[in-house]
Amino acid sequence: MSACIDLRGVRCTLAGRTVLDIERLVVGEGERIAIVGHNGAGKSTLLRVLSGFTRPTAGQVSVLGARLDTPLPPARLRALRCEAGQVLQGLHLVPRLSALENVLIGSLGRVTGWRSWVRRYPAHEFERAHAALAEVGMLDKASMRTDGLSGGERQKVAIARLLVQAPRLILADEPTAALDPAAAQEICRVLGTATAGATLVSVVHNTALLPLLAERVIGLQQGRIVFDLPQAQLDDVQLAALYGGPSIPVRQRVDEHFKRRQHRWLHTDASAGRSPCR
Repeated sequence: MSACIDLRGVRCTLAGRTVLDIERLVVGEGERIAIVGHNGAGKSTLLRVLSGFTRPTAGQVSVLGARLDTPLPPARLRALRCEAGQVLQGLHLVPRLSALENVLIGSLGRVTGWRSWVRRYPAHEFERAHAALAEVGMLDKASMRTDGLSGGERQKVAIARLLVQAPRLILADEPTAALDPAAAQEICRVLGTATAGATLVSVVHNTALLPLLAERVIGLQQGRIVFDLPQAQLDDVQLAALYGGPSIPVRQRVDEHFKRRQHRWLHTDASAGRSPCR
């Protein structure tokens, strides 16, 4: 199995504080990895390093054969970002555009020049976008503006956009953060099916979702890897050492953290006049 990600001696510092310190991390093509740990453990920093948005203070970062610890020529960086897709907490959909138009944005690595500025996509890209929406069960909402969709529906649109992009690597930062437990499980199943064959690296807070998202789990604590295990071998002993405090079962404690985050998102969506989950 060839390496999709290869980190050697990677360190990131911020205001004199080390936020990421990884001696070695290798992820093979097609692997499904979950990253777990407390807030501030370095999870999102690791994703930013892998996406090229944060350059490490020291060390070597290789992603899809490109070195990200040194500046890349603009053309090479653009090509890399076509091959590395992201699902972020904010989803980064354009609210005033329809679900279909947002999904078509995934084709911009192939549609260049004036066509990209005026949103004149070739017919085969429209076919691809319609097929992607159908795959995530959103074809009937293709013409709706995304600011009128529920949280789960918007997440499906973001996944459909990934399908159109067809990246080799997918970086997902808490892909179910805004969803209730039932919707979160559905999105995990959709994401897993839709990204079959690609390498998937997800930041996960709700450990109950790990079997749906990952075959391998990496625990981060204070920016360092404290365990790297097959998902099937992970238990509450390792999670207790990671999250600390034996008084509450670890999965229950993490799920309660997830519910508190969900409660904040529900109020945010309600204040905007949207139904957060359907």
